[in-house]
Amino acid sequence: MTTPELTLYLAAPRGFCAGVDRAIKIVEMALTKWGAPVYVRHEIVHNKFVVDSLREKGAVFVEELDECPDDRPVIFSAHGVPKSVPAAAERRNMVYVDATCPLVSKVHIEAQRHAENGLQMIMIGHKGHPETIGTMGQLPDGEVLLVETVADVATVDVRDPDKIAFVTQTTLSVDDTKDIIAALEVRFPNIIGPHKEDICYATTNRQDAVKAVAPKADALLVVGAPNSSNSRRLVEVGAKAGCDYAQLVQRAENIDWRALEGIRSVAITAGASAPELLVNEVIDAFKARFDVTVELVETAVETVEFKVPRVLREPA
Repeated sequence: MTTPELTLYLAAPRGFCAGVDRAIKIVEMALTKWGAPVYVRHEIVHNKFVVDSLREKGAVFVEELDECPDDRPVIFSAHGVPKSVPAAAERRNMVYVDATCPLVSKVHIEAQRHAENGLQMIMIGHKGHPETIGTMGQLPDGEVLLVETVADVATVDVRDPDKIAFVTQTTLSVDDTKDIIAALEVRFPNIIGPHKEDICYATTNRQDAVKAVAPKADALLVVGAPNSSNSRRLVEVGAKAGCDYAQLVQRAENIDWRALEGIRSVAITAGASAPELLVNEVIDAFKARFDVTVELVETAVETVEFKVPRVLREPA
């Protein structure tokens, strides 16, 4: 029996971004410097495989700071935290390391600067997402208003329509966010936006790669976690770009092979917190079932690197 032929279109860039890479490195270096256990408030990045791997090395993941002892280091996740969290850690004289992605920190600084200029903030983001909670928590209650959709723009209740600015979550759909920004600018002609787009380079690059690869393929698989905002946006972008079957899979074992019967081509990408090892696992699963030809579709080359905090580069 002959093995059916299949073309795999491999999107690039995909997988780990500089902020995720830095955050994981921070946990690993903290374990090397201080030994286990090191506590991490919230998942360091949204990927079960990564979190489980770090847990095996001695990281303890908790949801809130009050679950951490005073005498062990604690790390804040790449998504960022409200100002109240490091303030509480300082009151308890805890050793803490902030693994917030520098591009998320940039949004925090923007929000603070606008507030100092007397502006109320509107944040475009997803309610309950750790990054949104962290950004809104940079300012007092009521100073940052959340909108998730174009419809929300019509009902948001601002203090002074001539004194507002907006920021966005870094992992949103570029196209959806454009529509929300356009609606804000129609309703509030004097609204002030960021100097440089808040949606991060990695999110934009991965979405652009999916737009290039999705129309070529019968199906798109995005390797990533269900609680990963940027991974879920890649599925949506793929569907909008013309791919009839676009699905999120955590690992190769989650692939629905029955749904892929009769296909001739599959596009594969990965969210910014998914390691390449899991992409290779998916490719191997296809190679076990098909006569596979792999084609790389590369739309950008990423060279960004972020330094880890100085405290981890100094000897214990």
